Amino acid sequence: MTPRATASSEPEIPVVTLDPHGRDHHGEAAALRALGPVVRIRLPGDVMAWSVTDHALLNDMIADPRFSKDWRNWNAILRGEISDGWPLVGMVKVTNMVTSDGQEHRRLRRLVTETFTSRRIQELRPRVERIVEELLDALPSHADADGGVDLRRHFAHPVPMRVICELFGVPEHERPRLKELMDNIFRSDLDPAEVTASQIEQYELLARVVDNCRRNPGTDLTSALVAAREQDPDSLSEEELVGTLLLMLSAGQETTLSLITNAVRALLTHPDQRAIAERGDEAVWADVVEETLRWDAPIGNFPFRYPLEDVEIAGVRVPRGEAIMAPYSAVGRDKAQHGEAADEFDITRTRRRHLAFGHGPHFCLGAPLARLEAALAIPAVFRRYPRLTLAVDPATLVPVPSLFSNSSTTLPVRLNP
Repeated sequence: MTPRATASSEPEIPVVTLDPHGRDHHGEAAALRALGPVVRIRLPGDVMAWSVTDHALLNDMIADPRFSKDWRNWNAILRGEISDGWPLVGMVKVTNMVTSDGQEHRRLRRLVTETFTSRRIQELRPRVERIVEELLDALPSHADADGGVDLRRHFAHPVPMRVICELFGVPEHERPRLKELMDNIFRSDLDPAEVTASQIEQYELLARVVDNCRRNPGTDLTSALVAAREQDPDSLSEEELVGTLLLMLSAGQETTLSLITNAVRALLTHPDQRAIAERGDEAVWADVVEETLRWDAPIGNFPFRYPLEDVEIAGVRVPRGEAIMAPYSAVGRDKAQHGEAADEFDITRTRRRHLAFGHGPHFCLGAPLARLEAALAIPAVFRRYPRLTLAVDPATLVPVPSLFSNSSTTLPVRLNP
């Protein structure tokens, strides 16, 4: 689907209407890049925002303290233009470290980093390996009459979902509905009633998780956050506790789910790169992960930053309090950063830093876990099923209906054991 460009109220600044169904993330990203480093975008409900499509400019902007992450600084919200039923509200109007600045951000982030440590993540390796092997063992049982298996549904999704739910103490019986509710956060095609109902249920379910950990504390991270709140109620409000849990559970599965799906799809459609990976060691598979993050970022667009004063970006004046989106799909293929072959999937390229996990104070806290899970899951698929093939024409894969998530809703494969 070709994005629609129209004239902007700002002289010579084009406007691109983004597709809420996410039907062509990379076509849309290419159109944004072609229109310039700073572009006006139209979101669902005719809400206007900006997009910075140049890697270097975006890199500088997301580390610049003049740009707030707090949605309370967005003029459109202050003017009452954003309703609780707006389809993107679940990614914007939340209370956690992603939507806070300065000291508040450091306070909320510190509470998680004190327990979500690098050592703890590395200690998860044996458990992740067992989960991966169990799911690979079960794949043949999910095959249809033609031998096709949806690798996204039966592998890419349950790997991170099981890991993050165990890490945060989510009871088994809550997980199926939690999966659906977390998926809804990233969708941008829901109607207002669905958005509102989903948000209410998200908070009700997570409140039950918190209450269970309060009554039955364990070694999980939710229990640790509950303990921190009970020791010092001023350190974390109940709303912030639930908001932090919402952030960690949603981001903890969505990014890795799409990363695994996109990497397997990329290798199945690039046989030369697959051959290099299958001959390689752990370092080569790490290159597969990083190249997928750059070339086919799991989060195609990420909301929002709000200037705390009028700013100029590449000669364009962006007024205080307007929303600026980070288009990771666009900057991931910026030729100024990644060379003339930026549109090519090449795991042997000289590494050039990407922004798929952000940058600066808000760099994704879960990046090490996502990298660990992907680095274990992706090669394991090809080791177990070396004759793996796509079961459909890749052009027929249906994208996730989202401005944010960049992946396909299914990944039908044939295991050919």
